[in-house]
Amino acid sequence: MEFNPDTLPSKAIYKLLTGSIIPRPIAWIATIDEAGINNLAPFSYFNMVGDDPPHVMFSTRRDNNSNKDTLNNVLTTKEFVVNMVTEALAEQMNSTAQAVTAEVDEFQMVGVTPIPSSVVKPMRVKESLVQFECEMVHHYFLENHKQGGACVVIGRVVRMHFDESVLLEDYKINMETYKPIARLAGSNYSKIGEVFSIKRS
Repeated sequence: MEFNPDTLPSKAIYKLLTGSIIPRPIAWIATIDEAGINNLAPFSYFNMVGDDPPHVMFSTRRDNNSNKDTLNNVLTTKEFVVNMVTEALAEQMNSTAQAVTAEVDEFQMVGVTPIPSSVVKPMRVKESLVQFECEMVHHYFLENHKQGGACVVIGRVVRMHFDESVLLEDYKINMETYKPIARLAGSNYSKIGEVFSIKRS
């Protein structure tokens, strides 16, 4: 079937995209507001966009034309931390997806440990095995939207933190100890399944 996004309901577009563009890595993004309150929220519209120099991107929806706390904090401070989500953190990550007021510290709410970053002000999640400290370099609000659109944020990675348990020789990652999870559609997530290799010709 062929669909024209201009004539589809927003809900249908969302289901078609999130159900087919899978699996999506999850950025558990930590920010801090001007009052020093920590914020922690998951985003599956996320990926890396370059390695020279290293940059990552995430996008946050603007339901009802309203910014999420994460976006407000990033636009104000120009800093954020990406904490990668593993199987052991799935429940706590999911709990931070709920809508709470800006005064709520999600680190405390779900019982994860905030630890200082090396360069940026937002805290890192100690329990996360991989963390990226980022400085925002660009943001873009999607235009011609139906219900508030979204904002794409690009950040330069200024520090990378890897737990020794996930590192192999020559900077390779041990997937057996890392155990990342990814977002599917609805309430579904995935683990790393069967891995296969194809050499480039």
